[in-house]
Amino acid sequence: MNLSWRPGRMIALAASLALTVAASAEARELRGWNLHIPDYPGSVAMEEFATTIGEKTDGRYTGTVYHNGQLGDQRFAVEQFAFDGIDFAVFSGGSLGDFAPALNIVSMPYVFRSEEHMFEVLDGKIGERLSDALADSNMVALAWYTGGARSFYTVDKPVVTPADLKGLKIRVPDADIFVATVEALGANATPLAFGEVYTSLQTGVIDGAENNAPSFESTRHYEVAKLYSLDQHMMVPEALVVSKSLWDSLSPEDKEVFRATARASAETQRKLWAERVEKSKAVLAEAGVETNEIADKQPFIDAMQPVYDKFVTTDELRQLLADIQASGK
Repeated sequence: MNLSWRPGRMIALAASLALTVAASAEARELRGWNLHIPDYPGSVAMEEFATTIGEKTDGRYTGTVYHNGQLGDQRFAVEQFAFDGIDFAVFSGGSLGDFAPALNIVSMPYVFRSEEHMFEVLDGKIGERLSDALADSNMVALAWYTGGARSFYTVDKPVVTPADLKGLKIRVPDADIFVATVEALGANATPLAFGEVYTSLQTGVIDGAENNAPSFESTRHYEVAKLYSLDQHMMVPEALVVSKSLWDSLSPEDKEVFRATARASAETQRKLWAERVEKSKAVLAEAGVETNEIADKQPFIDAMQPVYDKFVTTDELRQLLADIQASGK
């Protein structure tokens, strides 16, 4: 038998195998969407996630985070997941409610008793249920970031009980849930663009507004509203999501890497956010802002029943709300 052809064929086969191995080892570049500036706590955590994924998969997956909404606004970015145009992102949990109604529950007022309660809920089985609800939008939530706790700040009158809000004109974002929440507490909800709040407080167009401490401080609203009442009526988390198509393509080992890395990034984000809140509180104290903790939130919570009746309209949402409220007791 003539075997003279074999050396050349073996060389060709070896070259073909080398090309196959090289192709399989080629890194997959993942595109990450982010709304915020690069040094925002969530942005830093996203960069950590992308970098660590590259390190722990030996470069088989690498990620680039596009900050400042470079890849489009939030709604456009969510829609891009259906086409695998974006591989990972951090979205406000409330905004995801348009695509997965179960996520509307995290926007409900006083649904979380504290940030600790929120983390307990989201890091457990309920967080997994919320992630499952995103499947139809081609998303999997791997971890949850904090979006801060919103509280009232006012010009002349501190808020201690719901009665203190009666008749006050309180600025809210132009969203039904905010309007309903403030009106249920007896105030006059006044939707205004965020950039108009300072002068509106200054001129008496509004009597107060509501937001988390870093936003209150960074906008310098405290210069005209010196009373900050920590009722923490909304704690809307943010979800670190990856494309379900990407997730389904991962090996079990890589899934564990992605999930562990996402959760570690959430710890980073929460730590950085807590530090930012403390920094803001120090600025507010230095500026003479009177901050009061509301010890008894139950009257505020009791006033929310009309809001729950309006927005929690399915058996699924009612059960989810009940499960959240019963957790950690």
